[in-house]
Amino acid sequence: MSSVIRSFSFAPTAQRLACAALIASLAACSSFDGTLSSDKVDYRTQARQTTGLDVPPDLTQLARDSRSQVQGGSISASALQQTQTGGAQRPAATGTPVAVANAGDVSLQRSGDTRWLHTSQTPEQLWPTLRTFWQERGLELVKDDPTVGVMETNWAENRARLPQDIIRQTIGKVFDSVYSTGERDMYRTRLERSPSGGTDIYIVHRGMIEVYTTSQREQTAWQPRPSEATLEGEMLSRLLLKLGGKEDAAKAIVASSDGKAAPVAVPSSELPASSRGGARNRPLSEVPDSLQVNEGFERAWRRVGQSLDRHGFTIEDRDRNQGLFYLRYADPTQVGKEEPNFFQRLFKGEQAITANRYRVSVKAEGERSTVKVLDTKGQQQTDENAKRILNLLMDDLR
Repeated sequence: MSSVIRSFSFAPTAQRLACAALIASLAACSSFDGTLSSDKVDYRTQARQTTGLDVPPDLTQLARDSRSQVQGGSISASALQQTQTGGAQRPAATGTPVAVANAGDVSLQRSGDTRWLHTSQTPEQLWPTLRTFWQERGLELVKDDPTVGVMETNWAENRARLPQDIIRQTIGKVFDSVYSTGERDMYRTRLERSPSGGTDIYIVHRGMIEVYTTSQREQTAWQPRPSEATLEGEMLSRLLLKLGGKEDAAKAIVASSDGKAAPVAVPSSELPASSRGGARNRPLSEVPDSLQVNEGFERAWRRVGQSLDRHGFTIEDRDRNQGLFYLRYADPTQVGKEEPNFFQRLFKGEQAITANRYRVSVKAEGERSTVKVLDTKGQQQTDENAKRILNLLMDDLR
């Protein structure tokens, strides 16, 4: 009964005794061990949740820059949809959308630990299918922004990780809310136009876990847990099938993901903190003004983008031709003055946070790439916020 939610221990004594008696009687009737569900994911947003976690980590809402859009061959995500100001809106595509059933050209691409799907379909053609895909998984979209090519789901519980023994199957039908995994998951999907044509699709998982905050085990709080390559692979494989890919290819994705954990990513708005290792403990004085990556532009670009996704940065735009990610970033020291525990804000509602805009630049120098933080005018920044951004990227880019 380790999966029984902790708050159950606070129920009145009579109720606890009654439930304990019922559980004992069911256990006595059971002469075999239950088995885990063969499904790895089961998100039921409509089910009753123990704590609402449908607020994305970055709670700020700022207007977009009025900077001009790059014309010509730019593959900036903003090309997906014109802004509402400064000219007539782009007319809808007139061609016949690619039928998903015939989209057999979708394939898995890999560069080191980075995996993504590639298809000949355009982002405009893919967007409705992706929206349906996440809804079919039982997840709601809290961010659905084709202008930057990003979707984010709500925080949801993977019910497939609950034990499926006779007790769970019986009592769960009556007291379903009694059971909880103590974990929550969310997914970010990012679309990029490929330089060679078509679209690259990235899926990143982020997780949280409920832990006790007192020795008496009376209170709990949510903390980040490592991203899981298994869950990312599961979603990539299911999306590959959704887009018309082959079942054997989907199985290969899952097989390559089993037992692996994606790099641990700390939400950007939670830093700095000195209680845990990694980027949290590294003094900003030890963070260089720029990062050197021993890889060419293509691989460095993908790794930086995936790292920014895992850390929960709000990417307002990106321009691959210029090697720029446009970020919105809130000073965590100011956030901490208002709310010591970042995740407590998920339960107390949205609070105003002053955020600045930065650009993360990826520039190739032969087989090496340099990553810098720039301001909105393109000038390199070396202040504390810039160092914090680089600090988060350092471990992922090693």
